[in-house]
Amino acid sequence: MEGRSVPHAHPATAEYEFANPSRLGEQRFGEGLLPEEILTPTLYHGYYVRPRATGAGEGGRAGASELRLSEGKFQVFLDVSHFTPDEVTVRTVDNLLEVSARHPQRLDRHGFVSREFCRTYVLPADVDPWRVRAALSHDGILSLEAPRGGRHLDTEVNEVYISLLPPPPDPEEEEEAARAEP
Repeated sequence: MEGRSVPHAHPATAEYEFANPSRLGEQRFGEGLLPEEILTPTLYHGYYVRPRATGAGEGGRAGASELRLSEGKFQVFLDVSHFTPDEVTVRTVDNLLEVSARHPQRLDRHGFVSREFCRTYVLPADVDPWRVRAALSHDGILSLEAPRGGRHLDTEVNEVYISLLPPPPDPEEEEEAARAEP
């Protein structure tokens, strides 16, 4: 099949689902160190280790991915805050859920930077790929969700629509609007 970017994966078994971590932590690729992350190295089992400050950087979750499986729902939360909504693509291929994002080379304060990633999740056997829904929050967290139970077994590619969630109301703007009204 032309649209496939990874080989077909078999549905995940219960042992596979529970033996692997549900959260992938910090993945700030190519962003460098922040001043608060440059700590004095310490000696640990004969090796010098430079600990990273937890939660440092914009949002503290940059690149984080979390997978949640419950009895009735399959959920994935992925930080795509470095990309605009039109640069993010979500699709399913057979029993795979593929999230990719790419932006061309841009000028930033250090020079030029371009970013690209592709993350593929294996859907559990009881998740129908056609029922996957995606929503992007105002702070760049992509939420993917599908109900568990029932399955359509034909090989098909499905582009998933991403709906944009509105940002939360700004309390300062509300106060100013209240003051302006007589």
